Amino acid sequence: MHTKGNACCCSFDDYKLTTEWLLSHTRHRPKFAVICGSGLGLLADCVTNKQTFRYKDIPNFPVSTVPGHEGCLVFGNVKDKSCVFMQGRFHLYEGYSLCKVTFPVRIFKLMGVETIIVTNASGGLCPDFKVGDIMVIKDHINLPGFAGQHPLCGPNDERFGIRFPCMSDAYSKDLRKLALDISTELGYSDFVREGVYCMVSGPNFETIAEARMLQILGSDSVGMSTVPEVTVAKHCGLRVVGLSLITNKVSLDYNHEEKVNHEEVLHISKMRAEMLLKVLNTLITRSHQGYKRGAVENDVSYGPPGVGRQLLRGGDEVPSSVVDHNLHKEK
Repeated sequence: MHTKGNACCCSFDDYKLTTEWLLSHTRHRPKFAVICGSGLGLLADCVTNKQTFRYKDIPNFPVSTVPGHEGCLVFGNVKDKSCVFMQGRFHLYEGYSLCKVTFPVRIFKLMGVETIIVTNASGGLCPDFKVGDIMVIKDHINLPGFAGQHPLCGPNDERFGIRFPCMSDAYSKDLRKLALDISTELGYSDFVREGVYCMVSGPNFETIAEARMLQILGSDSVGMSTVPEVTVAKHCGLRVVGLSLITNKVSLDYNHEEKVNHEEVLHISKMRAEMLLKVLNTLITRSHQGYKRGAVENDVSYGPPGVGRQLLRGGDEVPSSVVDHNLHKEK
């Protein structure tokens, strides 16, 4: 049973207010949202026709407190595709509720986003992984969720999604394959992997005993983010693909003297950002075309049939500007 403190602290009116504010301050109508992990804010450098908002200036938006997370929402185009980039995400260890951690995802849904690309920095548990490898996330393990820290706890709002969403396909199989194919074409196949990401709450890095346990459970990498956003995105009917940069090898040996630190994580992130950016650019360009061909006809959310219409025509109506955008999609 969830506790009252774990219930969602954000009302639908909060989401509406923020969505309407953003739509009234930008002419961009993004189809893709990219969440940049630690030290990966450089991924937004590819954007043209850029418009940037600081989190602190956006109504109801949380504020990043961690080094390597700039705290900006960047709207613009990647080639001819409209996108929004989060330069910095939010974490449980910052003291935010999971409702606030995932707040931007539901805003993106209301703005008309169809696909979310999550990136992060993580520690490698798989013995075959090396520092600097990029892992396409195949699945995840939600350790905080096992302990009742789950973003969908509390009353369910049917305007966003169903009470019991399936998570066996949280990460789009088609987008995963596309990401791997693109990596091969770019000559990156030697350091692009596929694997299972495990979330822990942090902020401390794992003990050796914990790391050994996570490896036994089937984790290929471990980090302190991503899973809440993916869970809420899937609940909203969005397509998800995840890219995890292996910034350190997690110690599994008591005789190992090197200790991981956040500065090392940021250093490796910057080293690999350019290559990750090339994968990201091509992924956005190619995935949008295939998605349009395979989209569910007449379903404004491109999620489970009916979810989009329920979102737009529920008891509390979404602002007219949002409705107009979702019903008159960009070509």
